Amino acid sequence: MKAGLLILLLGSALGVAPGLAAAAQRTVPTDRPVNYEAFGAIGDGVADDLPAIVAAHAFANTHGLPVQSRPGATYHLGRRALTAIIATDTDWGTARFIIDDTHVENHRASLFAVRSLLEPVTLAIPRLARDQQRLDLQPPRDCWVRVENSRKRVYIRRGLNQNNGTPQRDCFILRRDGTIAGAIDWDYDTITRVEARPIDERPLIIKGGVFTTTANRMKQDKGYNYWSRNIAITRSNTTVAGLTHHIVGETDFGHPYGGFLAVSSCADVTLRDCFVTGHKTYSTIGSAGKPVSMGTYDLSANEVVNFTMIGVRMDNICDGTRWGVIGTNFCKNILLENCTLSRMDTHQGVSGTYTIRGCTLGHAGLNAIGRGTLTVENSTLNGRSFISLRGDYGSTWEGTIVIRHSRWIPACGAPVQPYLLGASNDGQHDFGYPCFMPREIIIDGLVIDDAKHPKDYAGPYLFTDPDGGAPAAAARPFPSRLTEQVTIRNLTTTSGRKLRISPDAEFNQRVRVSGGN
Repeated sequence: MKAGLLILLLGSALGVAPGLAAAAQRTVPTDRPVNYEAFGAIGDGVADDLPAIVAAHAFANTHGLPVQSRPGATYHLGRRALTAIIATDTDWGTARFIIDDTHVENHRASLFAVRSLLEPVTLAIPRLARDQQRLDLQPPRDCWVRVENSRKRVYIRRGLNQNNGTPQRDCFILRRDGTIAGAIDWDYDTITRVEARPIDERPLIIKGGVFTTTANRMKQDKGYNYWSRNIAITRSNTTVAGLTHHIVGETDFGHPYGGFLAVSSCADVTLRDCFVTGHKTYSTIGSAGKPVSMGTYDLSANEVVNFTMIGVRMDNICDGTRWGVIGTNFCKNILLENCTLSRMDTHQGVSGTYTIRGCTLGHAGLNAIGRGTLTVENSTLNGRSFISLRGDYGSTWEGTIVIRHSRWIPACGAPVQPYLLGASNDGQHDFGYPCFMPREIIIDGLVIDDAKHPKDYAGPYLFTDPDGGAPAAAARPFPSRLTEQVTIRNLTTTSGRKLRISPDAEFNQRVRVSGGN
């Protein structure tokens, strides 16, 4: 489609006067960055600038041009269900963006969508084996690939948000030579769906921008109703740097957000030096018919291979009225470096490497489900447990946990009984997969700051009761495989009390612990 026709069609669809669209086509240069004002943006914080922003990005995508906002402008993004497609480098600099969610056309629509312009690839993959490293396929480009077997369910959740699970799935990178990056988690005797998206070789960079959202005030007594009004990223090889997001105007009621920076279905995405905000926690009636808190996020990652956050930070990481800032699902290889966040969570699993390096995590702590190697080093954690293996998904971690040169302040310094590894599985529930406690745990340098503790405190525990308090003789149709080896070096407590193994005496006899405090 020619650029002039594209602008005219966009002008009609978005409510921009055709004369203005035609004038923009005649006057917008194609040898320099595109700006929003050329397409009618006012930038005064009052006028709805979203139609102009949508048109500007469409023009930039057609001509392969970067977008650069006007320094000091304040763009109001209005209430209309419009989405600006970002496919070229974008520099928002010091510009501000106002998002008013008190009344909108469609709360599920994204404001910006970062997408590739490459067409999907058709691949036939009849079956896959766990940890398979190659396919007899040679796509024209490296691809992010998702496979699914809808005939098998996994992550069959237990508890107040109980459900019947999700279809078995994997995401991975398929290289042009047929090799696979991102370990395959499951065996697939049949595959009912394959999706393949080419990975752009050129990195896409989004920089700057200060976004402020006035929170929604939606009322709904039962169930969740997630909001978007966000930046949705599905393009591989993308970096977001220096973006800021604030939340204001929260009231006594509202519904959750799925992530202002929401990354999904792609590979090699980095968030660098961004500032994010925790959301107020609201409650609803869950699937078990009882009140439950609603998870609400400023960051999310779903089905991402190689997800990295460097220097991402927030305030008030020990404010328990705020939900943990991030949730992730079905990812491969996660790295956090030099981040300050209220929580890091792998909700429905991560595999490969899960690394927390030089970070500070707040009240909602470090949560993990999955397999591979989980490493925490040179970090300070403030959760009730140093690491929580989510009980609603079987407290499963198939692999190794390594803790090096770190500090733990249980419950942000509240007087609680500390359990370094929170895990609970009574063996009564089928989660759709066998469950594992970490095969090996290595601790080499850990300070437990337990100066504030309950009365009659005898010291921290390494484990909670891994059987969830079930009697020793109870039948366990879905048993969890227990930890085989724990190695401890250079562990100290500020209280001077020694580390204990677990409240479960039987379990204490079965786990091998070497080293000491």
